[in-house]
Amino acid sequence: AIREAFKDWVFRDPERRLVLVAKYNQLFNSTRPREYDGSHLKFPGMTPDIELKTHQKNAVAHVLYGDNTLLAHCVGAGKTFEMTAAAMESKRLGLAQKSLYVVPNHLLEQWGSDFLRLYPGANILVATKKDFEPANRKRFCSRIATGDYDAVIIGHTQFEKIPLSRERQIAMLEDQIADITFSIEEAAHQAGQNYTIKQLEKTKKSLQARMKKLNDQTRKDDVVTFEQLGVDRLFVDESHSFKNLFLYTKMRNVAGISQTDAQKSSDMFMKCRYMDELTGGRGITFATGTPVSNSMTELYTIMRYLQYDTLMRMGMGHFDSWAATFGETVTAIEFAPLLEVQNNSSPYRNAQKRQSHKKL
Repeated sequence: AIREAFKDWVFRDPERRLVLVAKYNQLFNSTRPREYDGSHLKFPGMTPDIELKTHQKNAVAHVLYGDNTLLAHCVGAGKTFEMTAAAMESKRLGLAQKSLYVVPNHLLEQWGSDFLRLYPGANILVATKKDFEPANRKRFCSRIATGDYDAVIIGHTQFEKIPLSRERQIAMLEDQIADITFSIEEAAHQAGQNYTIKQLEKTKKSLQARMKKLNDQTRKDDVVTFEQLGVDRLFVDESHSFKNLFLYTKMRNVAGISQTDAQKSSDMFMKCRYMDELTGGRGITFATGTPVSNSMTELYTIMRYLQYDTLMRMGMGHFDSWAATFGETVTAIEFAPLLEVQNNSSPYRNAQKRQSHKKL
């Protein structure tokens, strides 16, 4: 009732209405996303047996001419060929020198064969399990750094094993710790925020532990760092595997907000920030058939990977600012599945319970 009354009041005054409409148009109604047309692309070197479809050519044009790209096509739409063609055209046009593909471990061989099926003359390097065993990892990373490859294809877990330089990791962790410290100080001034402070303190301690580990010089590893690989375009297949990225929010008891943090996601975030610095926000392409599966925070996470500078420019560096702008918390009643034990011959049956909760 309060919300409806506010909606009625806020536009009642003509002057206030004009100010709000102008502000809305300036912030949200002034940008039209570019539509990319790839019909003119010829793809020299591609096998004549395969003809890319219209949507695939448009996707390649987006990667070539646009900023960081999300290929959120459904399964079977041809994302593999889109990324392959985009890398080869980028190299041919001088937009990139070396492309790195990060793909699920079990798809490494299939990716290699699909790449060569589309471009039989391509010079590619495909990682194997043995390449990332401790004894071989340094040599394999050196091959990536020194070779003139059209593309390098490695697995998700192998990607995580290639570290960023210690100095860059420390600088980024310091930024995150400063961010959390500010959030803790803000929460301390508000009543009923004990749970928030505890969660933030826990995250801060884990970051400080990682910082301490990085500062420890006793176990110095002289492996080739990610920056030394010479990679200037990054393609990530099945990017939803990296959806669990650290998140700070004051929202509590709201379904649809996930605060889980995975090390591989933090690692990917740091490397994406480096790629943005290197390419001016044009060198990353994510591909997934399920951009949002469980939580609305996954949309924000994708934007942090691919549009970090845009978020900061619009004042949405914190999740709560983004959620207040693009989301709405509603209280709804939903059926929740339960598993109940019965005494008859069938020991289990599915039951449903009506429960009310807040949802973003």
